[in-house]
Amino acid sequence: MDNAVAQSDALLSRGDSGYICVTGVHGIIEAQSDEAFRTILNRSFLSTPDGMPTVWLGHLHGFKDMTRVYGPDFMLNMCKLSVERGYRHFLYGGRPGIAEELRAELTRRYPGLHIVGTYTPPFRPLNAEEEQDLRTQLEDSKADILWCGLSTPKQERFMAAYSGRLPVKLMVGVGAAFDLLSGNLAEAPDWMKRSGLQWLYRLIKEPKRLWRRYLLNNPRFVWLSFLQLSRLRRFSF
Repeated sequence: MDNAVAQSDALLSRGDSGYICVTGVHGIIEAQSDEAFRTILNRSFLSTPDGMPTVWLGHLHGFKDMTRVYGPDFMLNMCKLSVERGYRHFLYGGRPGIAEELRAELTRRYPGLHIVGTYTPPFRPLNAEEEQDLRTQLEDSKADILWCGLSTPKQERFMAAYSGRLPVKLMVGVGAAFDLLSGNLAEAPDWMKRSGLQWLYRLIKEPKRLWRRYLLNNPRFVWLSFLQLSRLRRFSF
């Protein structure tokens, strides 16, 4: 987490641009069957280990210092830093009203935090008029960071498509962080997070929406990890 925050801070200080993919098992499995999506992850400024299984796999590959960079926690760390640095934030995503609730919660937690705009997009690609509206809002607000609260792989595709095209330095895809941090979605207990069982908690809470993601993706992730660790299969980048 400290490394991810420090690198993001350095990018913003330099005035560079890029996007961050907070990536767990779901994103990794999507990338196995979608070469374009795999390219999006590989071209990111950072792709961080969002879930404990990705951390454990990193340890097995020799990266012993690897720790989890969970989307909501990364967002909170960057907001805390931004009070000191003066970075300006824009919230893009969520159901109607969620971004406004999140803005209220974050400014309550971090007095002096600048959240300079929100935008609730439609459930489809932006048309030309909507794209221009978003660009105008970002220009007027002078935002530094755009937090993208869509689901994987939609948020990653959005960031890759608009990186360098929107007047913002850093875009970060944080998925369910909008609902979690605004209080609209219950967070898993810490012991389940540490044990890699957060997926089970979310599946119990939202079975209709998430059953396919977890019950199909998780076994495939375990199988492909076994193949890689046993050197029975090599994976291209």
